[in-house]
Amino acid sequence: MEFSMEKNLWKKAIAAGEIGLGEMRSVEIGGVNVAIYNVEGRFYATSNICTHEVAFLTEGWLEGKVIECPLHAGQFDVTTGKGLCAPINCDLQTYAVRIVDQDIQVCLDAVTFD
Repeated sequence: MEFSMEKNLWKKAIAAGEIGLGEMRSVEIGGVNVAIYNVEGRFYATSNICTHEVAFLTEGWLEGKVIECPLHAGQFDVTTGKGLCAPINCDLQTYAVRIVDQDIQVCLDAVTFD
């Protein structure tokens, strides 16, 4: 998978040191509520809003690479955004992530090509 992104589309989300292994944080980037996850030392970013009903995923439970929504226990794989069980009927928006100078940067406008 390849990403096409302009340099100015990358936005600082949070310092990498602020999210320990197995933790997650909610950040606001350009008016978008984004969840940042540390899964086994690798960072991932998704929309922080559950696709089933409005709930902040970072108020739920992260186990490995699976986030469970606090409202109705729907689950997503944070590495792919894939919905894993009912009542989820729509996958989660994911975003490209990179580390620059110890900061996690997110590209909300990433376009992927297969």
